Amino acid sequence: MRIARFSLNGEPKFGIVDGPELVVLNGHPLVQGYDTTGERVPLKDVKLLAPTIPSKIVCIGKNYADHVAEMGREINPEPTIFLKPSSAIIGPGDSIVLPVQSERVELEAELAIVIGQITRGVTEKDALEHVWGFTIANDVTARDLQATDDQWARAKGFDTFCPLGPWIETEFVPDGQIVESRIDGETKQQASIDLMLHNVPKIISYVSQNMTLLPGDVILTGTPAGISQISSGQIVECEVEGIGTLLNPVL
Repeated sequence: MRIARFSLNGEPKFGIVDGPELVVLNGHPLVQGYDTTGERVPLKDVKLLAPTIPSKIVCIGKNYADHVAEMGREINPEPTIFLKPSSAIIGPGDSIVLPVQSERVELEAELAIVIGQITRGVTEKDALEHVWGFTIANDVTARDLQATDDQWARAKGFDTFCPLGPWIETEFVPDGQIVESRIDGETKQQASIDLMLHNVPKIISYVSQNMTLLPGDVILTGTPAGISQISSGQIVECEVEGIGTLLNPVL
């Protein structure tokens, strides 16, 4: 199923995407399950929101060898973890706002894992049982600040620096799907998720050995080569095959 979070009459709700319509759910699906209200609304008539507001956004850096090479860095034997604040999240169609502190902001299209239950110390074998579904993220980065700061919190944490959506695909199975980004229709990144240095089960297991993941938490799985500067007035698209496309303008 594709689970969307959306605004209806000014109130956030969840729904199941059914073609051009949303089947409205009765509350949060991780709490109330998939009980429906019986109401259907046209998808075109609602404002899609970020599909989850997590307690934390855990990010995996340097997870594609070609991206590590373009950054001039070394491959780590273990996943590289950093965090983004939940205040960085925006939804589909919301604007990425370029901060005055940075002269070079870049896009990073990524497959995002959405956790479905309390997850602590799980094995790789059991990791996927703890997943609610998958969505798309753009790990927007102030690249010049990333280079000058001793750590990445500021460069990765500005408001609007984590577009997320358009929905959660609960039946997605990671198996060679393509991650792609485009700026004004021009392809910038394009790679198979099979090229990840650390795959999805390993990422979930590794993160859960170091911190407890809560329902709705998000893990960004890293970005392939082709990171590119974004400028005001442009349209940024991040696509994951089998999930959809996340579109955001830049201001």
